[in-house]
Amino acid sequence: MNRSPSSSGLLPLPGAPSSSWALYRARLSTLFHSADTSVLIAFWLFGLINNVLYVLILSAAQDLVGSSIPKGVVLLADVAPSFATKLVAPYFIHRVPYAVRIPVFAALSSAGMLLVALSPSSSIGVKMLGVVLASLSSGGGELSFLGLTHYYGHMSLAAWGSGTGGAGLAGAGLYVVLTSWLGLGVRGSLLAAAVLPGVMLAAFFGVLPKAGLESKRGKGGYERVGGAEGEDGGDEEDFEDVPRSMASSSLLAPGPSVAATAYRSAPHQHHTKESSSLWANLRRARALFLPYMLPLLLVYVAEYTINQGVSPTLLFPLQHSPFSEFRAFYPFYGFLYQLGVFISRSSTPFVRIHHLYLPSLLQVANLVLLTLHALFNFLPSVYLVFIVIFWEGLLGGAVYVNTFAEIMENVPVDEREFSLGATSVSDSGGICIASFLGMAMEVWLCRWQVEHGRDYCRRIEAS
Repeated sequence: MNRSPSSSGLLPLPGAPSSSWALYRARLSTLFHSADTSVLIAFWLFGLINNVLYVLILSAAQDLVGSSIPKGVVLLADVAPSFATKLVAPYFIHRVPYAVRIPVFAALSSAGMLLVALSPSSSIGVKMLGVVLASLSSGGGELSFLGLTHYYGHMSLAAWGSGTGGAGLAGAGLYVVLTSWLGLGVRGSLLAAAVLPGVMLAAFFGVLPKAGLESKRGKGGYERVGGAEGEDGGDEEDFEDVPRSMASSSLLAPGPSVAATAYRSAPHQHHTKESSSLWANLRRARALFLPYMLPLLLVYVAEYTINQGVSPTLLFPLQHSPFSEFRAFYPFYGFLYQLGVFISRSSTPFVRIHHLYLPSLLQVANLVLLTLHALFNFLPSVYLVFIVIFWEGLLGGAVYVNTFAEIMENVPVDEREFSLGATSVSDSGGICIASFLGMAMEVWLCRWQVEHGRDYCRRIEAS
């Protein structure tokens, strides 16, 4: 697809001609003025609440399983069911209306948190069952809300991405506030978190404009927006997949607008029966792998291997750091990472990345760099590590949100809802792979450091 320079979607560089800046500002102004505030609020809350429980569970990992069980077990229980859901659900979940899905996912999340909070401390299996239920809900929620952005345009995707980025900061901070500042303890904090899925229900049924979901079932089984069915059961050809007021949300994006693509797809409605078949969807998924799934998978394998396996060993002498104890390094690395993720996941209205493999490979380079430093200790200052970790978060968040923005712009409208949901399997798959790599790498790197005279990682275990 040819893209004109004026539709690149990239932020003009300083020193660019003033006309370029004026054009950019005009498009940005049109983009935000055309966006429905209720849509932005609803999708931001969807992203925040759907992901915040995942972060809360990881933040509570030490308190949930104690010191005798690897924290990677909690990570696996927190992500493997989500991965399985995203792997299989896109092929049938379109038959379930969003108004049914979202209450089910909210109920699963609350039930999972209640199981985790109320089961005795010795019942690790019951706690992990609760984590699994919350993970199933998170995976189903992510692919559903990403599919829902298909009906509300690019700004809904930007709001969803920003909300998921904010969940990382909010989840870790909320656990500290509830347990330390308010003194609720682990059980009380998790019980309080069990009410959060109610916010998702309020956003869907009370905030999200209903005009966007007065939809009809197309022949392919996917929900359609804004059209009407004829008396013979066939869809009218002039339906739109998004409201007209939202069509301008793609002004900063390359390629055709969502609405224009919807109009062009209308003459092909007679193919919807084939489009809904399992084999057709499997072919679609295969076509998504190289351009979208693989770069997203790579970036998640790299960043979560860093976070789970390498970061715990990136330690410096305390006198050469801003910390008073070795235990403080890892949480601060996590904060910097989540800050970078939040910024980049909120960036698509301003800056777009179209070549997804470049930031993915840069993330792999970060993994190599930090692993080599953990082995050979050549970075002279912890502040350089801070910069790399923040950069890691920027790259990870950018690949996530730009992957789905590329799908929304370039995938035909009748395949877009499925494609958005199916591609979400890559992030959970990457985390699953990284959890195994991370457990092995942390042990190996710590042992290497001790054998070469740096026993900082052992001092954490002893503290």
